[in-house]
Amino acid sequence: MEEPKGTAATKAKNKYNAANYDRLYPYVPKGRKAVYEAAARKAKVSLNDYLIQALEEKIERENDTCASTKNA
Repeated sequence: MEEPKGTAATKAKNKYNAANYDRLYPYVPKGRKAVYEAAARKAKVSLNDYLIQALEEKIERENDTCASTKNA
């Protein structure tokens, strides 16, 4: 059986990433990726960081909305 190709450093990084991160594969309509990339560049962050921040902000807003309706 053949060993998977790649340097020891690559194998170590892949092992670390597999143990510490989950992967998401969002599909977006054609053309929207460029819009998201431009917004991330404008914010001076990676596309990944931009998407994570957007998701976290949405969750926070929804949690705040749920909490305020429970108290009403």
